[in-house]
Amino acid sequence: MEWVFQGDKPIYLQIMEQIKAQMAAGVLKPGDKLPAVREWAVEAGVNPNTMQKALSELEREGLLYSVRTSGRFVSDNPRQTEALQDVLLQQYMQQFTENMIKVGCSPKQAAEAYARYVQSVFTEDE
Repeated sequence: MEWVFQGDKPIYLQIMEQIKAQMAAGVLKPGDKLPAVREWAVEAGVNPNTMQKALSELEREGLLYSVRTSGRFVSDNPRQTEALQDVLLQQYMQQFTENMIKVGCSPKQAAEAYARYVQSVFTEDE
């Protein structure tokens, strides 16, 4: 996983967001074993305590679970992943909408701009 951090919010929250995005996209699948905290912290270039905090919070949210002496795993509840996708989509749509409002777009202009963008992205992939 490539880790990218911004200066605008705590690193552990950014780690959580990136792991959630990987889960929602199916990169991290239900039942997948995660790397050890120290190993992942080194890969991400963060303090192991920061990585531990992020993983503990994800565990508290029910997205991960621990097996004593075996490590941490992605929740094997498929409904959890679907719910996570829904939450992330709502967040992304809210951010998009707020940004469109900031630049003075009407709902119609925002929808048309988004449709053009999506079309250009899918045209590039073909």
